[in-house]
Amino acid sequence: MNRLYHYPLSPFSRKVRLSLAEKKIEVELVEERYWEQGSDFLRRNPAGKVPILRLGNRTMADSGAICEYLEEAYPTPALLPKGAESRYEVRRLVAWFDDKFYKEVTSMLVGERVFRKIMGTGYPDSGNVKSGSRAIRYHLDYMAHILEQRRWLAGNEMSLADFAAAAQLSCLDYISDVDWNRSEVVKDWYAKIKSRPAFRTLLADQVSGFPQPRHYADLDF
Repeated sequence: MNRLYHYPLSPFSRKVRLSLAEKKIEVELVEERYWEQGSDFLRRNPAGKVPILRLGNRTMADSGAICEYLEEAYPTPALLPKGAESRYEVRRLVAWFDDKFYKEVTSMLVGERVFRKIMGTGYPDSGNVKSGSRAIRYHLDYMAHILEQRRWLAGNEMSLADFAAAAQLSCLDYISDVDWNRSEVVKDWYAKIKSRPAFRTLLADQVSGFPQPRHYADLDF
């Protein structure tokens, strides 16, 4: 049985889940409280991070490496376009959301408002929350600028860049931290990707102590 060790509000886990679902690779989801750093977990990934994918006899870590492996091993449907320039743009945007967006927005908002409580590390740092709230406006405007010129983030076809962005934003949407009225083009983009079959399991996620907002699983939000 293929398994994905994940945490529901880990955007990196969500990016891999979207890739697996889009490619119709069935996996058993195993929720992992990775911050507890259990010995079995660290044997699977000494880096102590999720996701970890067990596919057949192979165990893989790091969401970027996993997604690249899946693209090479299961090329249909493609999440990386043909051509060096197009692939560069996808990878550039994946890195933008995995690194810059995560550090400036997701870690500041989801990290403070959700993970501090779950991990028992105290109350949210209001400075970090304010910083994340400012930063998300910049990132939504950047996405709007891109999407005014393209159907999808990296071009005219959906790609891993869209999954990387949607993984981050869906975590924020779970705690109602996205102003979808800021940009109609970004809202339309999210509605398109949210309506894909690959997104269904994400919409069913429940995090203990943090009930879903009413709009979260609504495809006509």
